[in-house]
Amino acid sequence: MRVLVIGSGGREHALALALARDGDVTDLHAAPGNPGIARLASIHHVAAADPVGIAALAARIGADLVVIGPEAPLVAGAADAVRAAGVACFGPGQGAAMIEGSKTFAKQVMVAAGIPTAAARSCTSDAEVSEALDAFGPPYVVKADGLAAGKGVVVTTDRREASAHAARCGTVVIEEFLDGPEVSVFALADGSAAVPLLPAQDYKRAHDGDAGPNTGGMGAYAPLPWAPPGLAAEVLATVVQPALDELRRRGTPYRGLLYAGLSLTAAGIRVVEFNARFGDPETQVILDRLATPLGGLLAAAAAGDLAGTGRPAWAPGAAVTVVIAAKGYPAAPASGDEIDGLKDAERIPGAYILQAGTTATGAGALTSSGGRVLDVVGTGPDLATARGAAYRAAGLVRMRGGWYRTDIAADPLGR
Repeated sequence: MRVLVIGSGGREHALALALARDGDVTDLHAAPGNPGIARLASIHHVAAADPVGIAALAARIGADLVVIGPEAPLVAGAADAVRAAGVACFGPGQGAAMIEGSKTFAKQVMVAAGIPTAAARSCTSDAEVSEALDAFGPPYVVKADGLAAGKGVVVTTDRREASAHAARCGTVVIEEFLDGPEVSVFALADGSAAVPLLPAQDYKRAHDGDAGPNTGGMGAYAPLPWAPPGLAAEVLATVVQPALDELRRRGTPYRGLLYAGLSLTAAGIRVVEFNARFGDPETQVILDRLATPLGGLLAAAAAGDLAGTGRPAWAPGAAVTVVIAAKGYPAAPASGDEIDGLKDAERIPGAYILQAGTTATGAGALTSSGGRVLDVVGTGPDLATARGAAYRAAGLVRMRGGWYRTDIAADPLGR
């Protein structure tokens, strides 16, 4: 099977690594890729946000399957373009991808499908924003309606900060605050049926203790030793399947990865958000634990044939990923800083590096080119061992101004 992966981040590096380990994947390609992905796949210079270029590339290389990693090309219609070119694609079409592309649309789907979520209002004016903030009170939850690279949400007790964020975003969704641990549950969907993956937890806030601004994610771990038994099955029945049924009813069947960001409140599961693709950095730990070959699962979802695959198998033990970010992230990340120490880091037993925001120079050096630069993954027979491997490896990476949270998976039961 010849597979083309679209994207250039740590999520796509994790996807490429899992696909490279699949014996049925005989030829792996990526666009635009990164230096880490280039060690696993043939790289092509097509922009991830270019649906026409992606479809043409897939046809030109004779791809059997295209896997689209980021949200922007999905919302732009890349999956539709690939399918129109006669190539199987893992990723929802433009209409279905609006479940991430518009928070307002996602809320409409949830209400129509009876999916438990926070009460919310969509606002387009200062007056509407003020009324919604009054109605829900602090902590204020203000979400940009459209794509914002994981940084469009503000949760604050400061009314002025909430109002200012709304003014910057234009259309926003303001909703009630959900109090409870957050969990990410991914499901592979084939248009009508779905198969859940291993639940994970990520860390959105920039700094230790869940302080600071929201980011695209500073780390994650799996499995969750504290998660209620049957969590994935409950989410499939009450959240994922109703969403798929509603999208199919609307004429936009969903084929790809449906990400449900959840809050486990005292009143039960509530949906915080939907994403239309593998989440980052949860993908890095979930795929590390996946024992079933990935290529066959994604191909079955793309073909509408998940019913014949069975439930995925999972390796024992645990995985933790720690994101190393650039100086100034998330507000104004620096770039062009040389990265050293990766070989030393990967000598730590159970640790390896996934590249997220990197560029290779002509002299053979590796430099930073994004806010989240590297994902350091630690694995082991238990969470403590995996966490230790990740942090020992992260401590060996050298980059001017590089930083990371020190409390990923430190106290998952008490978080």
